[in-house]
Amino acid sequence: MTKTPIILASQSPRRKMLLEWAEIPFEVIVQSTDESFPEGMPVTEVPIHIARGKAEAVKQYVQEAYHGEYAGSTILAADTIVVLDGQVIGKPSDRDEAIRILQSLSGNTHRVITGVVILHSEGEISFSDVTEVHFHHLSPDQIIFYVDKYQPYDKAGAYAIQEWIGVVGIQRVEGDFYNVMGLPVSRVVRELSNHVFSASH
Repeated sequence: MTKTPIILASQSPRRKMLLEWAEIPFEVIVQSTDESFPEGMPVTEVPIHIARGKAEAVKQYVQEAYHGEYAGSTILAADTIVVLDGQVIGKPSDRDEAIRILQSLSGNTHRVITGVVILHSEGEISFSDVTEVHFHHLSPDQIIFYVDKYQPYDKAGAYAIQEWIGVVGIQRVEGDFYNVMGLPVSRVVRELSNHVFSASH
């Protein structure tokens, strides 16, 4: 695969790991951004909106700070949200909120939506991927054990599917498993191959 430079606009260790598994060469450059979204925005658009903000912030930073060193680079940004009964569930602010979120997910089906924005020399590629996750009923002890041991405060929906709770608590997944981890990596690879890497030859 060509060495066209990819900038990952995310400090998520999961997204970094998935790109490494896909053997895509990349560098990480991150800028802090506002992750709010307009009221009434369709939920499938929310993570795209947030990811676009991340990508645009990194693009501006790179142009100002590196004076063309990264000219022609492709910027990849993503954002993942959890949606239950039409409501967006973000990252828990503390232990009590994490417990409340997992209590609401217990025994229910929710959607995990990852929005992806790829800025490249020809323009922008944006899409979202949806996975349905079905949780078993979790006991209060299971929820407290998970929150206290894994402290999932940096994760939308207060859990990571690749951790203990995914092994024990998830009944089934409909859709891309890796999307729940934070990046629909096979779709990303296809988009890069079709629109970015092919244009560099």
